[in-house]
Amino acid sequence: MATPVKVYGPPMSTAVSRVLACLYEKNVEFELISINMSKGEHKKPEFLKLQPFGQVPAFEDEGISIFESRAICRYVCDKYADKGNKGLYGTNPLAKASIDQWIEAEGQSFNPPSSTLVFQLAFAPRMNIKQDKVVIRQNEEKLSKVLDIYEKRLGEARFLAGDEFSLADLSHLPNTQYLVSGTDKGNLFTSRENVGRWWDEISSQDSWKKVVDLQKGT
Repeated sequence: MATPVKVYGPPMSTAVSRVLACLYEKNVEFELISINMSKGEHKKPEFLKLQPFGQVPAFEDEGISIFESRAICRYVCDKYADKGNKGLYGTNPLAKASIDQWIEAEGQSFNPPSSTLVFQLAFAPRMNIKQDKVVIRQNEEKLSKVLDIYEKRLGEARFLAGDEFSLADLSHLPNTQYLVSGTDKGNLFTSRENVGRWWDEISSQDSWKKVVDLQKGT
């Protein structure tokens, strides 16, 4: 029996949950290995061998380690192309390029302001860190401009890369989940007709529901 892939990190982490959603979507068996970041386990030498920057997730498959959640997801889709959702990362060069461009948009345009808002609004209060109202306002404005572009795109297509749910949509799930469900900024998404419809649909994926259930159990 093949050894399941290993994912190191807490499921509450947005980057870890992105990888878990991909593994569920591809029906790839995995072992989730807890890393206690409050105790600094992600900075210990044995973890740094897997992830040299001391961040989560770390990922192992057949003794080979990979880091960075989006790279891990691409690897999973290519390595296990015949499992689960076969079109998650496209089935031809043009489809892959379309998905890749929206993954890049997520990483470069959507993630910076949304991650800042997730930290300021969802995590800072739990960590007894004072929220920065100026930073919140600036990043809300930045994210709003990005979502205006998404609104137009999603008026042209059901999902970001076309008519099928893909890795491009999946990559947006972690941060959006926190903002919609755990902050007062959910209206950034729900007030936009096409973005709101898109969010309702992608957050209803069985793979993502399993991740949310996993988070609730931690």
